[in-house]
Amino acid sequence: MNFKLVLRIAGFTLLIEAGAMLVPMGVSLLYGESPIPFLCSILIILAAACVPVFLFKPKKDFFAREGFFTVGLIWVLFGVFGALPFWFSRQFGPYIDCFFETISGFTTTGATILTAIEGLPMGLLFWRSFTHWLGGMGVLILTTALLPFLGISSNFLIRAESPGPVKSKLVPRASQSSKILYSIYLALTVLETLCLRAAGFSWYDAVTHAMSTAGTGGFSDMNSSVGSFGNPAAEIIITVFMLLFSVNFAVYFLILTGKAKQALKSDELRFFVIMVAASTAAIAWNLRDVYQTVGDCVRYAAFQVASIVSTTGFASANYDLWPEFSKMLLVVLTFIGACAGSTGGGIKCSRILILVRSAAREVRSIIHPRAVSVVRLDGAPLSEATLHTTQCYFIINLSLVFGAAILVGLDNFSFGTTLTAVITCISNVGPGLELVGPAGNFAAFSVLSKLVLAFLMVLGRLEMYPILVLFSRSAWKRS
Repeated sequence: MNFKLVLRIAGFTLLIEAGAMLVPMGVSLLYGESPIPFLCSILIILAAACVPVFLFKPKKDFFAREGFFTVGLIWVLFGVFGALPFWFSRQFGPYIDCFFETISGFTTTGATILTAIEGLPMGLLFWRSFTHWLGGMGVLILTTALLPFLGISSNFLIRAESPGPVKSKLVPRASQSSKILYSIYLALTVLETLCLRAAGFSWYDAVTHAMSTAGTGGFSDMNSSVGSFGNPAAEIIITVFMLLFSVNFAVYFLILTGKAKQALKSDELRFFVIMVAASTAAIAWNLRDVYQTVGDCVRYAAFQVASIVSTTGFASANYDLWPEFSKMLLVVLTFIGACAGSTGGGIKCSRILILVRSAAREVRSIIHPRAVSVVRLDGAPLSEATLHTTQCYFIINLSLVFGAAILVGLDNFSFGTTLTAVITCISNVGPGLELVGPAGNFAAFSVLSKLVLAFLMVLGRLEMYPILVLFSRSAWKRS
């Protein structure tokens, strides 16, 4: 393991985090708030980052093992140092709560320990939403765009962090792909900001909610989330953009390069659209006795379906009070999540498609034992290795959910609270049901449970393997 090179890359990435903190510090100054929490944090990060960046002269041997270790280390370090502004402000409680909130932000989960959001310093709330935006496209995607001068191949970083069962680059060079992705990401964020401003949001609310939507995180500067504004136009805008950020960004690249027909032939995209439409219709029908008009039923159903399936976690209503059918369907959508290659979390629609088609192949093989059947995605045959990896991912996901639920169960909360807290964290959604519902929070959990849930957030965001690799003995051998 080339530890010096790993630490040097981590140091460069921490410099990016220190630079990012200048933005919320500027917001604090703009609104007449103290910049001290950010200033102290920046100085500490610079002190920690400068040692490996300027003093280490490592060899440039960088392989898969170093890539996985670098990814896991950087996400943990971003949470550790990103929590400092919250901790220095003395507004977020003990450090474990600050760490939980920051990991929730960078992993775009949106689970919060805050019991009262309104009235907190605007600079801190801006940083809270900004962590979503930074983590949404992926901290390492940004790193690969900025670190080619180190002479290191970024393919292993992309491989370790890219969401989905099939890894692909938009263009041959990974660093160029990163720049294209960030350009699309930034353009959509700016467009949503302008739309929300036109809908009546202040510039501050428009920017913070656009960043939270772009990262599919869901942090709001209001206690009751988007529902606090009572603005149907803004809800529709956010609904549309939550769905847009749930789509594989490769689709937008194909459209921009004149390959719209190829983009629209995506099996995953069609599955996603059908799932969202069917779920919205089913929940709207189930809410017919809750709201007075069909329009309200559809509006609330569409917003919450988009929020959960995109793993954003915004709320326009307290869906914990909805009928059981609607709540159970939302829990299922929490598991499934968004499309691969998007900023959303969950198992991913492509994996669900692969699992369904693999199961269908097994049924056909029982009926026709001599028939040769191939599982395809977008018309292309999938290798047996891809099918095996997808199946293993699903099994590991379920195993972690039940194992973590047993640990979190030590807090002795209800079954619904415990299970949905675990599911929503590993799927990077944020709110669950009951105590952790849209009107609740994670403040009451013990230190152990918060650490377990934070670990699940990182596992879910990195799709498990980069973190689980670190627990393998062979990953630490010298070979």
